[in-house]
Amino acid sequence: MQGRDAIATLIPHQGSMCLWEEVIEWDEQRIVLRSHAHRSDAHPLRSNGRLRALHLCEYGAQAMAVHGGLLGRASGKPVRASGKPVRTGMLVALRGVELHVRYLETLPGAIDCEAQLLMQGED
Repeated sequence: MQGRDAIATLIPHQGSMCLWEEVIEWDEQRIVLRSHAHRSDAHPLRSNGRLRALHLCEYGAQAMAVHGGLLGRASGKPVRASGKPVRTGMLVALRGVELHVRYLETLPGAIDCEAQLLMQGED
């Protein structure tokens, strides 16, 4: 549906820090994204050659940002590439995070994310 270049117009993260490679589908309530970036030796979050599963939290935060950017664009409000950004969202806290692997680079295939909008401000 939408690739890395289109995603990069929606979020402040650029280059290799734009972690998602593809928006598979999205609507007003949810988004589905895909990435193979965790397999790259040049991944910007690698430390000592390893990519810790804790970095999935950053993938989730970027999924939220991409969804917000798509919603903003669909509403006709300006986004990063075309003017001042839609009001910036904030990820305030992560609670109850459970990780079932320690490192990501050993996962075969792609990382897929499905995120659902649970709360939204007035604008």
